[in-house]
Amino acid sequence: MHTESHTTELTTVFARLQNILLSQEHATAAVHQLAQVAQALIPVAAGAGVSLLDDQGTRTSTGATGRLVEAADALQYDLGNGPCLSAWATETLQCVNDTTDEDRWPQWCAAAAASGIRSMLSIPLVFQDRCLGAMKVYATVDDAFTGYEEQQLGLLAAAAATLLGAAQTSDAPHRLSTALQAGLQDRQVIDRATGMLMEQRATDPDDAHCVLLTAARAQGRPMAEIARQILQRRPDLDR
Repeated sequence: MHTESHTTELTTVFARLQNILLSQEHATAAVHQLAQVAQALIPVAAGAGVSLLDDQGTRTSTGATGRLVEAADALQYDLGNGPCLSAWATETLQCVNDTTDEDRWPQWCAAAAASGIRSMLSIPLVFQDRCLGAMKVYATVDDAFTGYEEQQLGLLAAAAATLLGAAQTSDAPHRLSTALQAGLQDRQVIDRATGMLMEQRATDPDDAHCVLLTAARAQGRPMAEIARQILQRRPDLDR
């Protein structure tokens, strides 16, 4: 089944993330590994990257899966603007559906389009009300990312931020384990609710995810909370 296969995939990625990051002593090594995990988690992406930023928005560590990502990220820092810097500054997800038809960050979008990038997602890394940076994926086709990829990347970013933010504390392993377990449980709940919506509404996985995502955004609640409501057979998503 679609949802079961992705739950298994996410379990594997989380296990890899825990083994990799708990063994890293330096943030630079960690973000390079995280970029690789993000690429593995979002196969539709042509590349992925992670940037750690200081309080002024200056990059302190970056990791990328290839030159396409390195160039796109570097241009944002040179220009002082772009979707990743906006994700960091606003602590909100930034999505570019088509770089050739995007009026935000015109210089960056024009250069990104010329390099072959057509769409991207950037998610802030937030730990204890502090934004540490951003995780991002790029694609060479427009409209590459749906609510499903947004949810997957957001889950990974939340777990990564927990580890990176707590890396210097004595309880870092416990914090990470708790975050990963909670993230996996949320993923399983969302997948189960997606399956239920698919059956009830005779729709496909993307449409079912869209229903959950739209309800979560409208109500300002986590998608997992909406999913639990569905599973409790209270599918009134407008409340």
